Amino acid sequence: MRTVLLAASLSTIAHAASAQTARPDPGPLTIARQGSFFVGGREVKSDTLSTVPAYAPSGTITVDQVYVRYQVPAGKLAVPITLVHGCCLTGKTWETTPDGRMGWDEYFVRHGHPTYVIDQAWRGRSAANPSAINAVRTGKAAPDQLPTVFSSGHEGAWAIFRFGKDYPQTMPGMRFPLAAQAEFWKQIVPDSINSLPTPNPTVPALSELAQKIGGTVLMSHSQSGIYPFQAAALSREGIAGIVAIEPGACPEPTADMTPYVGLPILVLWGDYVDEFPRWAPRLKNCRAFIDAANAAGAKAEMLVLPEVGIKGNTHMLMQDDNSLDIADILIDWIGKHVGTVK
Repeated sequence: MRTVLLAASLSTIAHAASAQTARPDPGPLTIARQGSFFVGGREVKSDTLSTVPAYAPSGTITVDQVYVRYQVPAGKLAVPITLVHGCCLTGKTWETTPDGRMGWDEYFVRHGHPTYVIDQAWRGRSAANPSAINAVRTGKAAPDQLPTVFSSGHEGAWAIFRFGKDYPQTMPGMRFPLAAQAEFWKQIVPDSINSLPTPNPTVPALSELAQKIGGTVLMSHSQSGIYPFQAAALSREGIAGIVAIEPGACPEPTADMTPYVGLPILVLWGDYVDEFPRWAPRLKNCRAFIDAANAAGAKAEMLVLPEVGIKGNTHMLMQDDNSLDIADILIDWIGKHVGTVK
């Protein structure tokens, strides 16, 4: 099986990332512009919008839209990066780390990349649809029609994020800043993915966003790991590359590989993966996908950090104590394999 062959360019970075790299104060952040907007969305007419007397139950709302916040740095620009969070989280994933360090969205901006951070549909600042809940509340629908909403408790998330196998035990050499775990738990929000329409509206919204930007690397994490691949299957327009961080799923190796021909793809994994039955099969499937994609003409690579000497990274490696060293690897890979967008 093919794994990423970046040894020459990664050797120095890997050595640095094995121990936290000291970084000077970066100074003021200079940006040319910033803002926010929405992509996607549809109108829904309903008679169960509200059970509160002050608000009419009937009317039209807009749902399935995806919130996007962006920053464009001053000076020469590198390829834009779009950051897509995972399960039970929001775009906060990519912002300041729980212990107060710089997040990837700011770091990428400081390295010349216009950076776009989204909240998935029905998450964070991307509106959910309350009509099904209120239909049950008012007796217009049966209780079994209630939407499925879930959240991840601290104890369960502990193993999902590979901090340790059992709460509160930790993996040896684990690099997540556990002293700030109380701040991390505040990031977790209810997840409505099981109640979303099919296809998940975040996917066509990502395709629309890529076209609107005019070229971007789609960088996903965990639950959203498959979304950039699904967006590429809708349209390659605007998708300059894909970086999937510990994807919950890669495309099946038996899938149609046509959407990925010639597309730079990097799938990145942290440590301890083979020790967790939730994650080991996913890593195996991604390896098989990489082989199948390359056989079809893709430019796909796999990087498993402990295989290049970087140990201790959890599922939340963008928040681990060497997060900026990992970001350096991604910036280096994007520069060499994606280049710039004209």
